[in-house]
Amino acid sequence: MNPSRPAPLTRVDGSPVRVLVVDDEANLSDLLRMALQNEGWDARTAANGQEALNLVREFAPDLVVLDIMMPGIDGMEVLRRLRSTGNDVPVLFLTAKDAVEDRIAGISAGGDDYLTKPFNLEEVVVRLRGMARRHVAAAAAAETRLRVGDLTLDEETYEVVRGGIPIKLTAKEFDLLRYLMQNQRRVLSRSQILDQVWSYDFGGTSSVVEIYISYLRKKIDSLGEALIHTVRGVGYTIKSAE
Repeated sequence: MNPSRPAPLTRVDGSPVRVLVVDDEANLSDLLRMALQNEGWDARTAANGQEALNLVREFAPDLVVLDIMMPGIDGMEVLRRLRSTGNDVPVLFLTAKDAVEDRIAGISAGGDDYLTKPFNLEEVVVRLRGMARRHVAAAAAAETRLRVGDLTLDEETYEVVRGGIPIKLTAKEFDLLRYLMQNQRRVLSRSQILDQVWSYDFGGTSSVVEIYISYLRKKIDSLGEALIHTVRGVGYTIKSAE
């Protein structure tokens, strides 16, 4: 590895940044894919609008490079459909059109950046790198909020809200709820909870987990569907029916 080369930018969980390149020119999209893979990113290609929409659902990219002029579903329509479903993935438009009104139309439609063909490959990579940094930073900020159904917990502000109603928790109740939410749908044993929330040197009552689970249920499950569940003989889990 070249020691002068910076470490690859990654997602919050440490996995490679995902980029979807959409262009009906196979040679161009393959060239971009290889350049992005050289960045250490996971890059895939789509040859048309419908394939792009399918891959967005399956691949969940962090960035999309989108050609405007494509047969069938063009780039503008792809973006319109993405935004209509609430998908705010950053989009870099590529197009042969260089008129100012076309650039304005692309940005106004919800695009984040715009390059005209022919373009400099290095410039595309640099622009995507900047977009990726902003996306990763936003995702990292969002990571402070845990969500299960209509229940949210903010690890930065220590705020817990369910269905718009603030819930006041003690410090230990908060720690227990956070541990459950960090492992939602996973069944946690009593010993795991004691270890992570109270630590090994806990010297209190042996029924402390059950007591605090009941406290949380009174404050949280009373506001809607039951989220905290007991799995007999195993432990506890938090999950929503949604």
